[in-house]
Amino acid sequence: MRSLFNSLAVLTGLLTSVAVAVHPVEVKGQDLIDTVTKKRFMIVGVDYQPGGQAGYKPQEGSDPLTNKSVCLRDAIMLQKLGANTIRVYNVDPTLNHDDCASIFNSAGIYMIVDVNGPQSGESINRAEPWTSYHKDYLKRIFGVVENFKNYPNTLAFFSANEVMNDLKTGKVNPQYIRAVQRDLKAYIKTHADRPIPVGYSAADVREILEDTWAYMQCDNNGDGSESDIFGLNSYSWCGGDATFASAGYNTLVDMFKGSSVPVFFSEYGCNEVMPRVFDEVASLYSDKMAALSGGLVYEYSQEESNYGIAVINDNGTVTLRSDYDALQKQFNKLDASKFTATGSSITAPKCDKKLITNDAFDTNFTLPAVCPGCQTLIKNGIDKPTNGKLVKVLDTKSPNKVYGSSGGEVPGLTLKLLSNDGVNTPSGETSSPKSVASTSTSTSTEGSKGSEDATGAASKLAGGWTLLAAGVVAALTVL
Repeated sequence: MRSLFNSLAVLTGLLTSVAVAVHPVEVKGQDLIDTVTKKRFMIVGVDYQPGGQAGYKPQEGSDPLTNKSVCLRDAIMLQKLGANTIRVYNVDPTLNHDDCASIFNSAGIYMIVDVNGPQSGESINRAEPWTSYHKDYLKRIFGVVENFKNYPNTLAFFSANEVMNDLKTGKVNPQYIRAVQRDLKAYIKTHADRPIPVGYSAADVREILEDTWAYMQCDNNGDGSESDIFGLNSYSWCGGDATFASAGYNTLVDMFKGSSVPVFFSEYGCNEVMPRVFDEVASLYSDKMAALSGGLVYEYSQEESNYGIAVINDNGTVTLRSDYDALQKQFNKLDASKFTATGSSITAPKCDKKLITNDAFDTNFTLPAVCPGCQTLIKNGIDKPTNGKLVKVLDTKSPNKVYGSSGGEVPGLTLKLLSNDGVNTPSGETSSPKSVASTSTSTSTEGSKGSEDATGAASKLAGGWTLLAAGVVAALTVL
């Protein structure tokens, strides 16, 4: 009998130790591809930086991905929204992000992480980039790689964000951005167990956009400095009266249809017309824009810039804005089964000044040499890195209440733990109760849905006991 109990113990341990994880994503031509299912991955996402730059407090040991309770609360609402990706701008590479990364992972949500920070010495100095490219800076950005490389839901790293916003900054920065990308990619190749895409997030400044993209994607004699992905912060579609043509989306399609790498909106969601209706979502994921890989709405939390889809209150509760409702409605219209791969594998052109259309933009493709002492960092790794790892997600209920745009409390705030190949998709639900008066009705409806979830949970539990019973039978057979 002891052998039987030992067998049961081993089997039970296996059942409880399986890590729930999304699959890593890789670049294949113009597409992002799930490394296991081989299906195209389209970014349906939201930029996530609660508190804005003020939410980054390394001196206090906190950043947007260090507070387990906050991440759980927001992951639940992002999961309900239908998002499958977040972008996080500022993280401290010395802090532990295991809980938050694991929560988003279990929710079927990927992370795109910027390697830079807002404080002095943590990013490229756009006025004098040569002054910021040194060993201490590379230690910081390599630390971000070390911190996030082991999370399977780390989708990509951004080497820089809007460093170039006019012709003047477009003259001196491209070489240094590519140098940073070269070093990041070399470090990942040496110290990570899988390739992780590295790219640039560009401002939608049309006088330099095409040249920026051309400079970043071209093949510079195989030096590995090219962008693996190209993000665009685009706010040209403003209000319900905007059209595909008036927003200039037709121009973007013509520009990027020949891209050798995936292109997506790293920020979008013009707020010149309020409330936002997010009509551009339908176009972004349509056949007309199949050359692009989706996008991320700016942004989750309401900050001074007035782009938030949710207000984080001082007591930790959240109030959804009508923007959340409108975006959820648009996401619910998407059909993930139609996100088929373009099959486009375009060879990047060789870097040449002929690719650049404006003489005021950089035409020099001779990159800065690896900074003094930095090659040793790339080869040997940084000292005492903080390496992240997935941990079990045991708490699934939101620690805080969330209120809909009309004031009613949102019921059913529980994280759905997805299976090992689960990526979050729009569920068709409407999170905000229609009004305060209808909250009880909504709660009743949610209760019914909860009963269905309970039935499903009971079914899964029964399935688990069936598997356990099969193990018992197998063990008895052995005995």
